[in-house]
Amino acid sequence: MLTYLLNKIFYAILTLIGVVTVIFLLFTVLPGDPAKMMLGQNQTAEQVEAIKKKYGFDKPLTTQYLYYINDLSPLSFHSTNLEDYTYLENDKYSALKLFTIGNTSTVIKLPYLRNSFAKQGKKVSEVIGDTLPNTFVLAVSAIVIAMILGLIFGVISALKKDTWIDKAIQILSTLGMSVPSFFSAILFAWLFGFVLHNYTNLEMTGSLYELDDFGETVNIKWKNLILPAIVLGIRPLAVIIQLMRNSLLEVMSQDYIRTARAKGLSEFQIIKNHAIKNALNPVVTAISGWFASMLAGAVFVEYIFGWNGLGKEIVNALNTLDLPVIMGAVLVIATLFILINILVDIIYAILDPRVKLS
Repeated sequence: MLTYLLNKIFYAILTLIGVVTVIFLLFTVLPGDPAKMMLGQNQTAEQVEAIKKKYGFDKPLTTQYLYYINDLSPLSFHSTNLEDYTYLENDKYSALKLFTIGNTSTVIKLPYLRNSFAKQGKKVSEVIGDTLPNTFVLAVSAIVIAMILGLIFGVISALKKDTWIDKAIQILSTLGMSVPSFFSAILFAWLFGFVLHNYTNLEMTGSLYELDDFGETVNIKWKNLILPAIVLGIRPLAVIIQLMRNSLLEVMSQDYIRTARAKGLSEFQIIKNHAIKNALNPVVTAISGWFASMLAGAVFVEYIFGWNGLGKEIVNALNTLDLPVIMGAVLVIATLFILINILVDIIYAILDPRVKLS
């Protein structure tokens, strides 16, 4: 287990370095001056030069890249010179100094994702910290809905193979996989939030936390979670139904299932104690992949429903060319994706003893 985790961590670090390199190069070549973006329209040449020097924008591309890696790395090196970009400022870094050699200090710190261009220098980590929990709540709710309904309908479809029930479930699941999430979001918001509002009492837009009518108290609005969670869960629901059906049909044809029947076990006992557990392996893998992708794929759903999550923040950052927020969000999503995949491999091995972590 330890060897497996160390290998996974090593490859995860290499993957993240690749992601960092790609997004740095991608957003560096975009048109626009970061210093002017940070200052707005009423800037002077002296202010622009000062911002470029402060944030290292006046350095060559390779130096800027090394600065960026140094900012992200938990183990980093910082100058003791107040004029240098890498000077260990308390406002920038949450760090623990290890030792100092000459003009360079070695520290352990939290990754520094830099400051937002469009939010008056607010830290990107704070922007993500304010929005990621909302996206996490939405993604968990969507995957729970998809998992519960997917397993139920998948089992029913397998047990009722080739009947009208099976065919109806297959048609609906195929439709769910085919319809884009943004179209489903618009349709559900209009139908249940506008046309049927008097019956559902649901709103077309709204987030988890909202101010009251007097603008003084922040209240949790759980009903605003219903429509975006259902819409976000439609596609994974369809995939889980198909996977559960096919996997259960394959398991039910195995020799040990026939042996269990020969021993006189009821069909319910066979399905409950033997078939479902072994049929869950591909479903668990699919759920993990969908959950990780939901953190990124919730962009359109959050934007349409006005859900104040990371997806909506990414759209706003793209509209304002707030590059640090975009880059930080991509890095966080990539990191979560890797961590979830490692966790799923472990769960997969627990569910199926034949699978060894190596």
